[in-house]
Amino acid sequence: MQYFTRCIRVTRCGSSARVLYKPTCVGVRVWADTHIGRGARFGCVAALWVAHVLCTATRARTLLVSSDCCLLSQLLAMGPPSLDKIRALQRNPRNIRNLCILAHVDHGKTTLADCLVATNGIISGRLAGKLRYLDSREDEQSRGITMKSSAISLHYTSGDQEYLLNLIDSPGHVDFSSEVSTAVRLCDGAIVVVDAVEGVCPQTQVVLRQAWLENIRPVLVINKIDRLIVELKLTSQEAYTHLQKILEQVNAVTGTLFTSKVLEKQAEREEEEEEKQHEWGGDPACDWSSRQEEVDDSLLYFSPDQGNVVFASAIDGWGFSIQQFAHIYNRRMGIKAEVLLKTLWGDFYLDAKAKKIMKGAQAKGKKQLFVQLVLDNIWSLYDAVVTRRDKEKVEKVVTSLGIKVLARDLRHSDPKVLLSAICSQWLPVSQAVLLMVCEKLPSPLEMAAERVEKLMSVGARRFDSLPENTQELKRAFLRCSSAGKEPLIIFVSKMFAVEAAALPQNKQRPLTQEEMAHRKELARQRHADRMAADGEDSAHSESLPAWHDTAKVESLTLKVSNPEEKAEQQTFIAFARVFSGVAKKGQRVFVLGPKYDPAQGLCTLPEGVSASDGVCDVPHLSCCSMESLYLLMGRELEELEDVPAGNVLGIGGLEDSVLKSATLSTSPACPPFTPLNFEATPIVRVAIEPKHPSEMPKLVRGMRLLNQADPCAEVLIQETGEHVLVTAGEVHLQRCLDDLRDRFAKIEFSASKPIIPFRETVVRPPKVDMVNEDLGKQQKVAIIHKVKEEALASRLSDTLHVDSTGLVTLITPNRLATVSVRASPLPPEVTSLLERSTELIRTLEQINMSLREGRSLDISPRTLEAIAGFKVQLESLLQGRKWRNVVEHVWAFGPRRYGPNILLNSVQGYQRPSLWQCLGGRGQASEAAAPAAVMRDLDNSIVSGFQLATLSGPMCEEPLMGVCFSVEKWDIQDSLEDKGKGSGATLAEASEDRPLKPEAAANCYGPVSGQLIAAMKEACRRAFQAQPQRLMAAMYTCEIITTADVLGRVYGVLGKREGRVLHEVMKEGTDMFIIRAVLPVAESFGFADEFRKRTSGLASPQLVFSHWEVISSDPYWVPTTEEEYLHFGEKADSANQSLKYMNAVRRRKGLYVEEKIVEHAEKQRTLGKNK
Repeated sequence: MQYFTRCIRVTRCGSSARVLYKPTCVGVRVWADTHIGRGARFGCVAALWVAHVLCTATRARTLLVSSDCCLLSQLLAMGPPSLDKIRALQRNPRNIRNLCILAHVDHGKTTLADCLVATNGIISGRLAGKLRYLDSREDEQSRGITMKSSAISLHYTSGDQEYLLNLIDSPGHVDFSSEVSTAVRLCDGAIVVVDAVEGVCPQTQVVLRQAWLENIRPVLVINKIDRLIVELKLTSQEAYTHLQKILEQVNAVTGTLFTSKVLEKQAEREEEEEEKQHEWGGDPACDWSSRQEEVDDSLLYFSPDQGNVVFASAIDGWGFSIQQFAHIYNRRMGIKAEVLLKTLWGDFYLDAKAKKIMKGAQAKGKKQLFVQLVLDNIWSLYDAVVTRRDKEKVEKVVTSLGIKVLARDLRHSDPKVLLSAICSQWLPVSQAVLLMVCEKLPSPLEMAAERVEKLMSVGARRFDSLPENTQELKRAFLRCSSAGKEPLIIFVSKMFAVEAAALPQNKQRPLTQEEMAHRKELARQRHADRMAADGEDSAHSESLPAWHDTAKVESLTLKVSNPEEKAEQQTFIAFARVFSGVAKKGQRVFVLGPKYDPAQGLCTLPEGVSASDGVCDVPHLSCCSMESLYLLMGRELEELEDVPAGNVLGIGGLEDSVLKSATLSTSPACPPFTPLNFEATPIVRVAIEPKHPSEMPKLVRGMRLLNQADPCAEVLIQETGEHVLVTAGEVHLQRCLDDLRDRFAKIEFSASKPIIPFRETVVRPPKVDMVNEDLGKQQKVAIIHKVKEEALASRLSDTLHVDSTGLVTLITPNRLATVSVRASPLPPEVTSLLERSTELIRTLEQINMSLREGRSLDISPRTLEAIAGFKVQLESLLQGRKWRNVVEHVWAFGPRRYGPNILLNSVQGYQRPSLWQCLGGRGQASEAAAPAAVMRDLDNSIVSGFQLATLSGPMCEEPLMGVCFSVEKWDIQDSLEDKGKGSGATLAEASEDRPLKPEAAANCYGPVSGQLIAAMKEACRRAFQAQPQRLMAAMYTCEIITTADVLGRVYGVLGKREGRVLHEVMKEGTDMFIIRAVLPVAESFGFADEFRKRTSGLASPQLVFSHWEVISSDPYWVPTTEEEYLHFGEKADSANQSLKYMNAVRRRKGLYVEEKIVEHAEKQRTLGKNK
């Protein structure tokens, strides 16, 4: 056993085993006494683990000795599988299972992982749930939550089959949901853990959706059933009803996801049939019911009789599936196992007189079979061991189960120790879960073709449109072969940092007897030579200068310090999976960027090129070498020479080629995989600066390393020069700051208060004043005029004009261009639609850009249908006289060409190419080339000015949201043709009489273009200020599960922080309340800590970014009506939440803040002069 080959002595002392660790280099002894039998396995393995840790820390070079060879060999056989064994299992993909554990926070994922790891002897079964082996970070142990995905390879034997399980434990906290995405992409199946008391929580729904999007098959573990007995004190019948409801909740979530997918496929089929009927003639005939029957949902829902559900209590070490009890009662009662499998879960009962299993237990008032045969036994065990502590009944239970319990466990003061000792032998949770995983989860050979096509289709490209060489790679995915001719395909889901000292090649290996004897002889020889040299040089020591000794000390210090510095360096390991081929150490591969086009790469590169031949200048394609391959074993790494297809591995040497995730392949025909689906949006920002300016290079390097090590964190440099760190939440922010300080930068720095994002918008004129009095029409107009006058009076000039309707007309400084713009608020539904459709709008912009450049682009029908559906939704939401035919006149979206603001073309006589031109021509550039000629030369300048205006608004330089800008006039005078056409001629009129000159394109980038961009930006800002302005705050959705005792305190904390409760539901059968509220992000910092303090730890909130919400108060409000003067006074200096936020942002950005520093000041009177 390679982990524990150090100085260990195992002896047998009567009825106990004694393990002694004694390094020869230091005077340290570690003893561990344990009883022989089943307990010897755990106690001795634990002592061996302690010995291994101490031996590694002290770097002892000693020998493994034993006075009881039989006992020693027995202990070593129970250890973790050897590296050679795992290598052999890696070559059989049929018996490989790649799986991850998904759940809400604190539902027991890591405890369950400990129980599975303990089956391989890596940790003691008694420490499962306490050690949290896969939580290797210090802050993970202190906080009690998982913060990163960790992988470990386990060996499991079922019958005559041996399986290799690549297990990935993922976080449950919402701040680290990006780690879940990186784990799910590498797996074929997932264990979804649900708390038996809390049921389906928000993060449970998120992980189910992530598993669904990645097309991986889940199985269910309902954990913490002991809480139903100990905490809620439910009867077995009530617990059965409660478990039924939890299953219904989980199946409702998966059913919703499945229904949406079925409807999408049915819509596609209906459209295909309509096209065929249109070609052939006749009426289309649709039978929706038959299509629903065709859909296979046998593997969709969770049901105990299907074998994909396990009921467990991981902390107590027990768990079971229906199959286990079916086999138990098959032996005891003689009932067929097939019958029990169908009837143990459901409305069946056992008729004792007829000795038959009958249906209709609930109607007849009988106990269900599951309650009678399963739950009653577990309830009686807990009653005897935990509640009553009845020793006689415990002895009867132990005797009837045929298990052996140690005397010290029977005498232990904690009843949970005895309970765990009984249950871990009767119903070991690891046995139930691992058996379910091996039987129900797919192997890498069973990957669905639909998942392969989805992984290979990026953006608007469909799988059928990819090159033939690329489509042939689909067969390599499905074969999952390790043959020599198969192309190597690897996906890297994330990069994680480890210390260089933790790498296997940097660790000291144990020495053999020959090596130790040889080193001992060399040490004796060196000692003898040194003593002889000291005797000869003793006479000359006084004549040497003083600096000689100092130089020797300095050189010695440098020699010692260099290895330490090298050991503290961070090395990046790629977290990856081999989908095809064999990954070999030192092999060169292509690194495919997310924008790499395989068609372009195949055209540019010569046929049969490999990564070792070098690469031409192909965009988004580079080469790298896989310097090291590692087997991931939780906290340990084991070096490998090669890794076959279907396995999870770590790759070293990619830090210079891969930033966060990438696709590696030996074939340039391989497309990049689709990007990971991140559920959490990075929204919390802090600015970071070093305390000593000279350490700025270290900070920059540290932030670059942090950006690479965290899949969700973002590092930005703002226009002001600030280095900004963007994270998903408060806990994520704290972890990133700790990593930056302790691991990556290793300097002291100061972080600013969190930078809160806001959005700026306009609203309709108010109908009531601040005291809820109705405003008459004249009063409303007066208010609007007053706002306009205050906003525009300071900078009105002859080049700017604002009329009473809010239309802003602005002339460029050279008097050659005039732009008229009007701003109006978009309906909230339209803003939400634009925000949800960001990726679709970005795809639409890419298509239009390709059409404008004359490049052909084959667009998938699914993308065209999505764009057409998006257009229909816009038309349905923009109803009324004001928005008539407005969708056809959409000019652009902004900011960044895909934001939630719209630019409309309302210029009379200007018919530019439609934004929806790809729908008319079905993506062909030839049909769209004709209307492209009527586009004005400076059309892009108007769009650029709009993009700049929406990127930073006039209130506090934050992006705009939900604003529609309509360009109603756009005139450009041609100075060269003024004499012939007159000073008032426009470019459109001139274009009708004369052809476009070739130098017109050059003028698009001249001074006229720059002034037009600036004029458009200023016109949009002025039009925005002419309307009632509001700030929009980012809002969290807050999910709270709490008891009735602290319900009032929960409401108090929410009210103090501007929170708003949406609804409150009581869980049936419990005293738990589920509260759903919204909370501004600006008020969320320190919220969780205050929440736990006020509720004594009985409630903990889950904060997820939800939406943007308009703050109702006007930041520029001043009293105008008589009622407002009476209510607020002339100064109206009461708290204005919107003004407070706006001034805070302006102050942070260095903008002018209008506030009075001193008011009503008086001269200070001193004691010396009484004046």
